[in-house]
Amino acid sequence: MKLSKLAWRRLLSLPRLLPLWCLLPVAVSAQPIHFTDAWQQVLKVSDKLQAQSQELNRAKGEQKAGESLRLPSVSLNGSYTRLEKPIELDLRDLNPLASLDPSTLPPALGGALAGIPGSMFVTPFTEQDIFRASLQAMWPIYTGGQITAAQGIQAAMVAEKQQQLQLATRDLFTLLVDRYYGVDVTKALVSTQTELVESLKVHVDHALALEREGQIAKVERLNAQVALDNAKVNLASARRQHEMAAIALARLLQPSEVSSTWVEPASALFVLPHAPSLAELTQLTLSQHPALKLLEAKEAQANGLVSLEKGKYQPTVFLFGNYTLYEDDSLFSQVEPDWMVGVGVKVPLLSRDGHSGKVQAAKSALLQARHTKAQTRQDLSLLVDQTYRQLLQSEEEVRALDTSLELAAENLRLREIAFNQGLSTSIDRVDAELKRTAVITQQLAARYRYVQAYARLMAISGQLDEFMGRSSYKSSDKSLDKSLDKTADNIVNQTVVHTVDHTSDRSVVQEIPHAR
Repeated sequence: MKLSKLAWRRLLSLPRLLPLWCLLPVAVSAQPIHFTDAWQQVLKVSDKLQAQSQELNRAKGEQKAGESLRLPSVSLNGSYTRLEKPIELDLRDLNPLASLDPSTLPPALGGALAGIPGSMFVTPFTEQDIFRASLQAMWPIYTGGQITAAQGIQAAMVAEKQQQLQLATRDLFTLLVDRYYGVDVTKALVSTQTELVESLKVHVDHALALEREGQIAKVERLNAQVALDNAKVNLASARRQHEMAAIALARLLQPSEVSSTWVEPASALFVLPHAPSLAELTQLTLSQHPALKLLEAKEAQANGLVSLEKGKYQPTVFLFGNYTLYEDDSLFSQVEPDWMVGVGVKVPLLSRDGHSGKVQAAKSALLQARHTKAQTRQDLSLLVDQTYRQLLQSEEEVRALDTSLELAAENLRLREIAFNQGLSTSIDRVDAELKRTAVITQQLAARYRYVQAYARLMAISGQLDEFMGRSSYKSSDKSLDKSLDKTADNIVNQTVVHTVDHTSDRSVVQEIPHAR
C-alpha cells in the first residue's frame, strides 16, 4: 500500500515526538521542568552553596565577636594559697626592743619584761591557708589602632566570603546550563539517530526488493544493511549518553535522593536574534565581577595587617579595677582596701616578635593583592572577548548550517531517486543519508555551544536573571522542520514502497520507470 505525504510526515516526526520514557528504561519516569525552576531547585539543595554559606556565616560570627574588642573585660577570680608559715610580726624584732639589752635595765623592769610570754610580742598578719575571691576589670582605651585594624580585617574577610559565595553560585549556574541543555541535546541526538535508523530500514527494504528483482548486486544490499547496523549501534550509544546526561541533571537537582524519577528539560535550546553588546558586557564585568571584589577585600585585609603590625609599636593605655568579694579574717585582710581602680600603660621597648619583618610581609601582601587585581582585570576582559567571539562563531554556524541542511536533504532526495532507478549505488545513497544526519548533529552542537557561551557571558557579567528570561525565548527550529519536509517529499515523490505484496508474489519495484 502507499502512504500519503501527510502520513509519511507523521511517521517520520514520530521519533522526535517520542516522550523520554520511550527512550529510557521503563522504570524511569520523566518530569518536565523549566530552567528557571531548575535553578531555584539547585539553589535550595546544593551542598556546595550551603557549605559556602556556612563559611560566610562563620566569618560574620567572627566579625561580630570582634566588635567586643573595645569593651571592658570583667572576670571573677578565686584563689587558694598555702604558705610555708603564716606571716607574723614579732615586736621584739622592732626598735627599741630589738636594740634593748635586758642586762642594762633596772632589775624590776627587766624582771617584768622577762615574765611576759613571747607569744604576746607576736602579731599574726595572715593565716597559713589563704582563700580569696574578687572581681577584676580591664578596659583598653588606646591600643595604637590595633583594635580598629583587627575589626577592619574581619569586615574584609566577610566581604571575601560573600564574593566567594557569588563565584560559587555563578560556577553552579554554568554547570546547570551544561547539564540541563545537555539533556536536551542528547535527547535530540537520540531522535535524529532514531530517524536515521528508520530511514535506513526503508532503504534496506528497497535494496532487498531490488536485489530480488535482480536490479542491484548483493554487495549493494549488504552495504545498506551494514549502514543500518552501524546506525543502530550509534542509536544505542546516543541513548546511553542521554541516560547519563539525565542522571547527571537529576543528581544536581536531587543530590540526596535516589529516585526513579528523572527530569526532562522544558526549556529548549535557543538562538537570540541579536547578540548582546560587547562593550556593555565588558563594563559590567570589570565593575562588579566577584573576583575583583574578592581581591579588593584581600587588599583591605593587607592594609589592615599593615596597620595592625605598626600599632604594636605604640603604647597601650588601659583602665583597671579590682573589688574583693571574699577574704579571711586576718589582719592583712582588714588593712587591705575592698576595691581599687587605676590607669595603666604598657610601652613596648624590645620584643622577640619581629615586628619589622611582619610589617614588611604585610606590605608585600598588599602589593601582591594590587598586582593580582590588575592581572585579573586583564584576564576577565580577555575572557569576555573570547567568550563573545565563541558566541558569534556558534551563531554563524547555526545560520550557515541551515543552508547546508537544505542541501543535504536535497542531495538525499536525488540519491534516493537515482538509486531506485539504478543510476546510483547504495553507498552514494547511504553517504547522503549520513551527511544529512551529520549536518543535523553539527547544528545541534552549534546551538548547544551558543547557549553555553551565552550563559557564560551572563554569568561573567552577573546577568543571571537575563539568561533565565531569555531561556523562555522561542526560536523557531526551521532547519529541522525543513529537513522533515524534505524527507517526507523524498519518500512521497518516489514510486517505490518498501512493502512487498507476498500474496501476489509481485513487488511494487516494477512500477519504477526506467529501472533497468
